[in-house]
Amino acid sequence: MTLFLTGSPTRYGEESFTEDNGFLAAVKAALDEATGGRRAPRVLLVSAAPDDRGFTRSVKKGMSDCIHKSGIRTGTITMLERRNAHRAAELVQKADWVVMCGGHTPTQNRFIHEIGLKDLLKDFHGVVMGCSAGSMNCADKVYAHPELPGEVTNPHYQRWLRGLGLTDLNLIPHYDQVRHFKVDGKRLLEDVAFPDSLGRRFYTFPDGGYIRVKDGRSVLHGEAWEISGGGMRRICEENKSYSFMNLIFISPHFPQTYWHFCAGARKNGVNVLGIADTNYENLPWELRQNLTDYYKVNNLEDYGEMYRAVAWFAHKYGKIDWIESNNEYWLEQDARLRTDFNITTGLHNDRIASIRNKSEMKKYYALGGIPTARQVKGSAGRDAIRAFVAKTGYPVIAKPDSGMGASGTFKLRSDAELEAWLESHPNFAFFVIEEFITGLLVSYDAIYNSRLEPIFENNSVFPTPIMDIVHGNLDTCYWTNKTVPAKLAAIGRRTVKAFNTPSRFVHLEFFQLDRDREGLGKKGDYVGLEVNMRPPGGYTPDMMNYAHSTDVFQIWADMVAFDERRKAEGEQFYCAYASRRDGVAYAHSHAEVLAQYGPAICFQGRVPDALSDDLGNHCYIARFPNKKDIDPFFHFVTERS
Repeated sequence: MTLFLTGSPTRYGEESFTEDNGFLAAVKAALDEATGGRRAPRVLLVSAAPDDRGFTRSVKKGMSDCIHKSGIRTGTITMLERRNAHRAAELVQKADWVVMCGGHTPTQNRFIHEIGLKDLLKDFHGVVMGCSAGSMNCADKVYAHPELPGEVTNPHYQRWLRGLGLTDLNLIPHYDQVRHFKVDGKRLLEDVAFPDSLGRRFYTFPDGGYIRVKDGRSVLHGEAWEISGGGMRRICEENKSYSFMNLIFISPHFPQTYWHFCAGARKNGVNVLGIADTNYENLPWELRQNLTDYYKVNNLEDYGEMYRAVAWFAHKYGKIDWIESNNEYWLEQDARLRTDFNITTGLHNDRIASIRNKSEMKKYYALGGIPTARQVKGSAGRDAIRAFVAKTGYPVIAKPDSGMGASGTFKLRSDAELEAWLESHPNFAFFVIEEFITGLLVSYDAIYNSRLEPIFENNSVFPTPIMDIVHGNLDTCYWTNKTVPAKLAAIGRRTVKAFNTPSRFVHLEFFQLDRDREGLGKKGDYVGLEVNMRPPGGYTPDMMNYAHSTDVFQIWADMVAFDERRKAEGEQFYCAYASRRDGVAYAHSHAEVLAQYGPAICFQGRVPDALSDDLGNHCYIARFPNKKDIDPFFHFVTERS
């Protein structure tokens, strides 16, 4: 079902659906989806005055004319009112488009319960559109504000009614009219709605604005205000959107650039609820500005504390739509929290092993027909490991089955090294041993929507493997390409579909073979190495922005709020990262680097200590129009005295 909540589908004085804020186009698209584009939609109007034949006839004619003047071709248009109420089930079943008409909210509310409309719409797969009172009655708990003389002063008038349960949003329609409206001498907004909003939220917008509800996502389009806590604030502007969502972002202060994810979500109207283990006043100012609320825990690894934090937010803000950290370290905890709170926008406990355990990844790579290095689990025992190495030959790689980056990874070159490693690692059962593949390490980075479609793609190249950098204390040099090679994009997309991970930022690692290898492919082909269902680490997201003249943080936030990309790209560049280590004498001073590459440098500065093993202690990020400029930049920054 697609639900539209409006005050009126027309602007004041107009005779057809407004095209402002994309309304008419959105309605037509929803109707085409409902009918499969195979027939004109059958329309059912639900009266707000079922016993008033004159009013009902007038509304039917007015709505029919309006629909046709909007260029919408229809089948039958039927008004559901008292005389045909006994046929309600049949009429709903035949309809493609149900329009909840405007009028007196309590009167329509009584009628919809008399005919059992809530149950009739449970399995409805078409379009529902509310107009004024009809939109108000779509709510689960309807706020029927007084509108007729005597309703403010009547102690028996009920302002809260049971509705259709199609949304949890309460509307006060027709902002331009109600902002000056009085009933029983009381101002509707300041004297009635404001006091009623203590502990509640109402939304009001001019005719021409609307809310679209689809697949659990509620998005407001156009100028609008929120009434809550006894006051009112503007939440959206004309031709912009506001998403009704609650996003819990875990550890938003680390890595230090992750506040940009929160800023992007907040810009889209999402309630961003942070959980971290530091005092609020110690959070970066940029992050504090973009958090709706914050909960401090003593220990992010204490699941009891984390559960209570999420429960507190759910009690205060209602249904939690997203829980995310975008951080490898917290993926398992994120999944557990989603499972326990029935949050469907992400991985649950039953899927987490497939993206965390290297041995489990093999099964999903195989489903997608993606070649990978041969592997044996350490839990198979010493003899199985020795037999595996006898088959593949040396060197082999031993790495934790569940681990991050190059931490705890070893390259074994001989029987002696293998036996020494086994003796020094009594926990080898928690490792996997893989054949060693030579080639160029590359990444496929992308943001996917809920339909497993990429809305952003990127490729980075790592000429020196991270494992070698960590173990050799080397300088880090890598770059982001202007475009993604077609063969890499194809295998990256297959991998995401095989792992079935929609609505995510992904970082997939591949080896590009430097020679033909039997069972894996030809020189230049790609072999699956590891999946990381989160953004790449360090400054790589920033490098994507520099390379593609865009904002991947905002693209991710648009995916969360709107399930689509709204941020365009500009001019394309190669973006290169070069680092230095403390205590090393370099041929060129810091000042010389800036003098030589100043115009090209996008960022330079200290790398956080927690990332320095992989990324060095000081970094320089520069972008170039030509690939030939990358190697001279690497050499100039890292040349040692």
